[in-house]
Amino acid sequence: MKTITIEGQLRTEIGKQATRQLRSEEKVPGVIYGGAKEVNFEAPATAFKALVYTPDFQLADVKVGGNSYRCILKDLQFDKVTDDLIHVDLLELVEDKKVIATIPIKFTGAAKGVKDGGKLITKMKALKVKTYPKFLKENIEVDLTELELNGNVRVEDVKAENYEILNSPRIPIASIVLTRQLKQEEAVAAPAAGAPAAAGASGAAGAKPAAGAAAAAPAAAGAAGKPAAKK
Repeated sequence: MKTITIEGQLRTEIGKQATRQLRSEEKVPGVIYGGAKEVNFEAPATAFKALVYTPDFQLADVKVGGNSYRCILKDLQFDKVTDDLIHVDLLELVEDKKVIATIPIKFTGAAKGVKDGGKLITKMKALKVKTYPKFLKENIEVDLTELELNGNVRVEDVKAENYEILNSPRIPIASIVLTRQLKQEEAVAAPAAGAPAAAGASGAAGAKPAAGAAAAAPAAAGAAGKPAAKK
């Protein structure tokens, strides 16, 4: 897994005025939690770019005060007006202590439903998990090969070894929906399927009369054509 190195300095002053001074120097304050003690530090805003502005899950190796801290992102704060990064919270990884992390989902396989004309809709991009640091990885693979039309893959369907998934189990992760074209094709096919039955009913209405009825008809016609007997 990729690791981003961040070099900074320990913060000697904490407070609003000190924070404003840091930001004027294009530096970002941060805190490292989870270890033996909290570590307050500062680093250039550019040092965080590769860690913050990416969809990838990465580790951070933070070097401050002569020490190195292996961390993951915990929280970020951005300026409401400029959208600049203004604060970073990191979580130190301790080997025998479980951590909560958000791991991206990687979809694999060609879904059956897509091959049948459906459209894949992805509803989640990442899963929140609890695990030991040694099991952290770049992504969680979700195989869509068996996903059919109108089918869903839910959180409860994901099998991730050594991970406790914290998201609600019934939430859909991905679905295959009918496309407009496929819906139109089904709408046209439905009346066509009923046509043979209607044709059969029409045939029955125009069927030949029974043999007895056919014989009776000429006799009746003949009787009608004979003159009445003279008295």
